[in-house]
Amino acid sequence: MSAGAGAQVSKVVTSGQFELDGGSWDVDNNVWLVGDPVGQEGAEVIVIDAPHDAAAILEGIAGRTVLAVVLTHGHNDHVNAAVAVAEATGAPTWFPPEDRMLWDAENDTAPDEDLLDGQTFTVAGSTLRAIHTPGHSPGSTCLYSEDLGVLFSGDTLFNGGPGATGRSYSSFETIVQSIRTRLLTLPPETVVHTGHGDDTTIGDEVSNVPE
Repeated sequence: MSAGAGAQVSKVVTSGQFELDGGSWDVDNNVWLVGDPVGQEGAEVIVIDAPHDAAAILEGIAGRTVLAVVLTHGHNDHVNAAVAVAEATGAPTWFPPEDRMLWDAENDTAPDEDLLDGQTFTVAGSTLRAIHTPGHSPGSTCLYSEDLGVLFSGDTLFNGGPGATGRSYSSFETIVQSIRTRLLTLPPETVVHTGHGDDTTIGDEVSNVPE
C-alpha cells in the first residue's frame, strides 16, 4: 500500500481468463483501491476495475463505503465481477460508453453511469480525473491523480510500452497517439499503476512509445 498526502492506494490481484475474438488467455489482473485506510471510521474507497473474483475484491474493500466502481475499458477481464461488486456494495458502476458492445457481451444489465473524459472522482481528499485514451479499445480510459502523482492506466500503458492492439476494436496508431498526446505530457515522475503486471513511470515509458 502506498500512502502520502490524501488517499491511500492498494492493490488486489485476481486471476481468470481474457476472452475475445474466439480466443482465451489466462491472465492476472490488478484491481486498484483508492481511499481511506481500512478501519478508519467512515472510510470510503473507489474501486478501479473489477475482474474475475468479486469475493477477493470485497475482501480488499474491507467494509469501506464504495463510492464508485470505475471500469477503465470493456474487456471481460476488467469487468466480469463489476456487477457483483456493485450489488454487494451499493456502488454505481462507471463505464466508458464507447465500449458498450464489450460490456453487453459480458453483462445482461446496463452500467449505471457513463465514464466520460474529464469526469472527476474525489475520495479521501484526493481527486481522480478521467482521461480518454482510445486505442486498446474505443473507450479505454485512464484515471490521473495530480495530488497523488499517480496514473491508473488500465491496459493503455504498461511497463514496457503500449497495451495490446491487433484485436477487434483496437488500433495501434490510435493508442500511440493517445499515449503521446494525453499521457506522456504528464510529469515524468508520475507513477503508472497498470491493469496487469508491474508499475512504471511516465518518464520510463517515453522511450518505449513509438513516434
